[in-house]
Amino acid sequence: MRPSVKRPHISLKLATSLDGKIALANGRSEWITSEKSRQAGRALRAQHDGIAIGANTAVLDNPQLTTRTGDAPDPVRIIFDSQCRLSPLSNLAATAKDVPVWLFCDVAHQIKGDEIKQKGVRIFPVKHIEDGLDISVALDLLKSNGIERLLIEGGGQLAASFIKQNYIDEIHWFRAPIILGGDGRNGVGALGLERLSHGLKLSPIVTQNLGDDTYVHYEMVRA
Repeated sequence: MRPSVKRPHISLKLATSLDGKIALANGRSEWITSEKSRQAGRALRAQHDGIAIGANTAVLDNPQLTTRTGDAPDPVRIIFDSQCRLSPLSNLAATAKDVPVWLFCDVAHQIKGDEIKQKGVRIFPVKHIEDGLDISVALDLLKSNGIERLLIEGGGQLAASFIKQNYIDEIHWFRAPIILGGDGRNGVGALGLERLSHGLKLSPIVTQNLGDDTYVHYEMVRA
């Protein structure tokens, strides 16, 4: 992590099979974890100022990303979408005037956002670097716009990007007692590690059974 980056406190939420998969190879994912886990996940959203997903999750899952938990506040819904692929017909765009939607895209693709801007989506153009959008710039913008606590909820490539840059502070992991195999889609994308010592080190602070699922809250161990 670059020391100069001003950023929110960042949590990563994972809802996976026992072998760390979030979907089958064909993309089907409903529902891996139980209703109890999903309720806990929605309550977790209410504890954060913003909730972030990647472009594939936004396009393929067409989520709403609201808490749906009584009077709990909805976080700002944030999309890392370098090519500005979000459809104006999506659930996120259609409800952007009710619950804010912010989209980070490559400067070169910002003109594609004109239609969704009319729906109320706020566009943040940032530069593209080797691994994708410049997350450090995006985090600085989020912090300066009042996002103090950020929840990363999907997908695997976005999670990997934040892990590789050492931006994750804690992980909320919901695991279902099911195995999907090596052709399933990973909850965390490739990290390019060459040594075991370079892996993300975590310390469990809460473990709880949610029906048949297991929930573990980890915090980062930093040297």
